[in-house]
Amino acid sequence: EVQLVESGGSLVQAGGSLRLSCAASGFSFDDYTIGWFRQAPGKEREGVSCINSGDGTTIYADSVKGRFTISSDVAKNTVYMQLNSLKPEDTAVYYCAAGNFRTVVAGIRRPSLPLKLEYDYWGQGTQVTVSS
Repeated sequence: EVQLVESGGSLVQAGGSLRLSCAASGFSFDDYTIGWFRQAPGKEREGVSCINSGDGTTIYADSVKGRFTISSDVAKNTVYMQLNSLKPEDTAVYYCAAGNFRTVVAGIRRPSLPLKLEYDYWGQGTQVTVSS
C-alpha cells in the first residue's frame, strides 16, 4: 500500500523557518518524483517544488525560489522541504505527492513544475501558519 505522510507544519512568525517531511512507503522511491503543493483557504492547490531522487533534479515555483529547499534521503524514503524567510502568504496546508515520472527526459529538463494531475499519490497535508 502506498502511503505518504507529511509532518513538520506549525505556527511560526514571519521570517522564521520550518522543515517539512514527507515519509513515503509502498513504492520504489528512486523511480518517482516527489512534489510539494500548498493550498491556502479559498485558493487553488499550487505546486511549490519537486525532486526526483533518481537524477537529483529539483524544480521550484518562482514564489519560493531562494527561500525553500527540497531534498531527499533515499535510505529513509523521505523528502524534506526547508522553509526559510517565511511570509504570511506562505500560510497554507502543504501536501506531498508522488508521481511515476522523471523531470529530465532524453537529457532535457522540464522548465516548470509538474501539474497536479501528473501525480498518482497524495498525503493528507500538514498546516503551516505564518503570523505577521
